[in-house]
Amino acid sequence: MLYAQPKPRAASANDKIQIALIGCGGMGQNDARSSVASGLTKIVAACDCYDGRLTHMKEQYGSDIFVTKNYEEILARPDIDAVLIGAPDHWHQKITIDAMHAKKDVYCEKPMVQHIDDGLAVAEAQKQTGRIMQVGSQRVSSVVYKKAQDLYRAGAIGQLMMVEAWWDRNSAVGAWEYTIPPDADARTCDWERFQGRAQKTDWDPKRFFRWRCYRDYGTGVAGDLFVHLFSGLHFITGALGPTRVFATGGIRFWNDGRDVPDLLFGLFDYPQTANHPAFNLVLRVNFEAGAKENYGFRFTGSDGIMSIGDDVTLTSAPAEKQPGHTINTFSAGEQKAFLAAYRQKYPEGRPTSASLKTSQEHVFRPPPHYSDHEDHHLNFALAVRSRKPAVEDAVFGFRAAGPALLSQVSYFEKRAVEWDPIAMKVKA
Repeated sequence: MLYAQPKPRAASANDKIQIALIGCGGMGQNDARSSVASGLTKIVAACDCYDGRLTHMKEQYGSDIFVTKNYEEILARPDIDAVLIGAPDHWHQKITIDAMHAKKDVYCEKPMVQHIDDGLAVAEAQKQTGRIMQVGSQRVSSVVYKKAQDLYRAGAIGQLMMVEAWWDRNSAVGAWEYTIPPDADARTCDWERFQGRAQKTDWDPKRFFRWRCYRDYGTGVAGDLFVHLFSGLHFITGALGPTRVFATGGIRFWNDGRDVPDLLFGLFDYPQTANHPAFNLVLRVNFEAGAKENYGFRFTGSDGIMSIGDDVTLTSAPAEKQPGHTINTFSAGEQKAFLAAYRQKYPEGRPTSASLKTSQEHVFRPPPHYSDHEDHHLNFALAVRSRKPAVEDAVFGFRAAGPALLSQVSYFEKRAVEWDPIAMKVKA
């Protein structure tokens, strides 16, 4: 399909930030809407390999926006200040680096890269070019996660022992069975361009529209959802990442030709740092959970438990006033001697209402209709305007993506993987 294209114009410092969307699928168009909701940006261009999505972008943002199937044409335009990258994962690194070298600021969807070997180059490109870059995992901009961070830093749960996090789904769309449009064929979809560096195959509409189901283009449930959990965990605790990664699971329900698991468990060892004690992390994603979709965190500490979902719940109980004992297997004389010393140290008083042990629960809720996704895009726009670092730059993004991608490696290679979260490299 051919489109009449407007001529580019130079950007003005007084104008709204002029944004181009590269990759106009579901997540990309959500990004565009959240960006515009900030009131600081305007969508002026779009790139996608499917005609129908380019038509839909014009329907939403005006017939005068520039559209193309070649992202390099986007980067060549002087009227574009920044790009939102919603393309499939196997394109993230190349488009991000090309955009920064073309003097565009970048918002790139998570995971920042498809493979471990892609990550350091993105961080280096951001350092070299000085461009604003933000990775699209919105929990680092959430008021809910900021409250959790404040509570954690204040010692609300005592010494952190372990963290559990999960994302359970129970729907076809949630399991990436995205709708294939009736007009999808090799004429309306640029299959050759879409494949990029991936292994070349014959035209397949499932691979084009349900690309998350395939290792050639996506990063499985680890790259799609584990990475959100890593981002939230690292934001709250100040952690840089685990040193050991192990994952297991399988294709348990969605036998639709996908080659990545629909059920995945991950176990991660976090070493002690200045920000946190040593702790263990357990992650789970299940695409056929048998109930309503739900996700969340459970931080278990020595003095309480902090749970995070749409809000933050802090549960704690008063510390024990005496340790108790297990003396019933001792001789009568030894029991008597022990109790005499024990009661001297822990006098036995008459119970009162004040002495009853009760749990306390505090719930912190965001405002009605709150959107951390919109806050994340607002933070990106503010960083572009101020030229101050974004809330989730390339280094933070790679430290979240790294253990998620290594979960894929662990699953497929059936082994634990050692990771250096400071150098952001796999240990030999």
